[in-house]
Amino acid sequence: MVTVRGTLARLLPGVGLLVLVGLVARWLAGVAGVNHLVVAIALGILVANTVGVPGWADSGLETRKLWLETGIVLMGSRLSVDAVLESGPRIVGLVVATILFTGLLVELSTRRLFGFDEKLGSLLAAGSSICGVSAIIAVSGSIRAKEDQIAYAVATVLLFDAATVFAYPLVGGLLELPAQVYGVWAGLSMYSTGPVVAAGFAHSDVAGQWATVTKITRNLFIAVVAVGYSVLYARPGGDDADATLGYLWSTFPKFLVGFVGVVVLANVGVLSEPQLASLENAYHWLFLVAFAGLGLSITTEDLRDAGPRPVGVMGVVFLVVSTASLAVVSVLFAAA
Repeated sequence: MVTVRGTLARLLPGVGLLVLVGLVARWLAGVAGVNHLVVAIALGILVANTVGVPGWADSGLETRKLWLETGIVLMGSRLSVDAVLESGPRIVGLVVATILFTGLLVELSTRRLFGFDEKLGSLLAAGSSICGVSAIIAVSGSIRAKEDQIAYAVATVLLFDAATVFAYPLVGGLLELPAQVYGVWAGLSMYSTGPVVAAGFAHSDVAGQWATVTKITRNLFIAVVAVGYSVLYARPGGDDADATLGYLWSTFPKFLVGFVGVVVLANVGVLSEPQLASLENAYHWLFLVAFAGLGLSITTEDLRDAGPRPVGVMGVVFLVVSTASLAVVSVLFAAA
């Protein structure tokens, strides 16, 4: 029987390593005058690929997703409902358009132009259009993809996650993009939730909030895409697929319920200003720990596994989607 003491003994060493990397990153960022979240990821990558991550820390490092999701929930305390309602229809429209454009472009490129296996193409399309690794895992179950196809797609997405989390703040600074434009652009075109949040807050708090809101709007479509692929692969001549309600509920990002709840509480005046300030401080620390874990989870071995062909194809697709989305967002939010 698993006890509380046993669970703590298993998790605390790894959590302690996350906190240590985060604290060192915060100190280094203060000395260098750069964003501490990006430094946390970079330091984590450095540690993971030099001294390595000890086995005793594995269980604790897996909690990084919990810290990220909890941070996003608390971040809802600083989100203005009025601002969301004002820009909401544009955000939803952009998200739907980006999902369709990216998914179709990847499917056509991988299947028609480069002859990839159709399931690998679908996994790459889901990962790039929705929410990175989470979407790949969700869709892999609905189309019953092979383990090597899943690993190939995950490695490719992780490579782009590692590159864009550093590239986007740099490009945003060089182009002097306004906070909302930058945040929405990152939320639309980057792959996984963690890197999007990190890149957003590397620009500013406002950009981080818009990047997160845009990204979680994309995440909401994960069940729709899983169902769509399930139907596609259940066609005559295709494989039997799984699109049960239980499976779809298991893929739904449930922390979004908490996020919406905190947004409501903050905007109806239940929380005082000191309480809101405390929540803001808390989610910044949670993000720091989560992104230290993100860096510690990225190894050069995983990135090498992506292979040149998927990376080359996805690189072209990514540049097209990123450039197009930035142009559209710049026009729609220019006066914001």
